[in-house]
Order: sequence, then structure tokens, then C-alpha cells
Amino acid sequence: MGNQASTARGALPRFEEAEGLGPQDERFVRDLVAVLEKHGNLDRFGLCLLHGHFPVASDEVLVETHDVAARTLRVSVEKATTTEHTRPSQWRFVRNGDEKVASHAYQVILQCTPASGCPTSKQKTKTAS
Repeated sequence: MGNQASTARGALPRFEEAEGLGPQDERFVRDLVAVLEKHGNLDRFGLCLLHGHFPVASDEVLVETHDVAARTLRVSVEKATTTEHTRPSQWRFVRNGDEKVASHAYQVILQCTPASGCPTSKQKTKTAS
């Protein structure tokens, strides 16, 4: 997973500064919907507002956990080499030729696990105790 705070393109804007979708984006969204439909991905992918709340070092990853019963989501930072959250759930597009960020056309910015609640094995152990 890439460094969310400082990529080759620079830091993401803070949430308060990030501009959400508006009427001026209607043509862009329609074009994007057409591409997603063409590739059979309209019910698979959507949009999210790229933004930052705090720095994430290059050796760290954002991970998502959830509590089904409480109907809550939680995002936290873990070391990339020790996290057990391995399933990407959000990606950031990478400009063509920007190999410093990723070797693909996208960079993972958030990940989880397929397990319910996305717990790590340590969290499972603590819960069972």
C-alpha cells in the first residue's frame, strides 16, 4: 500500500479543503458511469473523496475494521509488514508514467480482510478471552 500522506503527486488535501462532487461534475460522472457500464463494473465500483486527516508513513497502511452489531466502521493505521488486513478496498488512480507511486494504474489506499469485522488474529484472541 502506498504512502497516503506524500506521494509523487503531493499530499492529499485535508477533508475540510477537499472539493466534493457538484453540478459542474455531471459530465465527468456520466462519462465515468458509461465506462463502468461498458466493462460491467457499475455495481462494483463507485467514487470516494480522496483526502487526508493525518500523515501515513510509507511503511504504514490504513486498515478498515467494522462492527456488524454496532453498525460502525473504524479506520486505523498499522505497519504494512505486520498487518493481517490484506484485502484492498479503496484505490487511488496513478498518472501514467508515475512509477514512483505504483507499478500499476492505481495505488491501494485502504485495506481490510474478507473476515467478518475485519479483525486481526490478535483481536480475535482478545475478544475470545
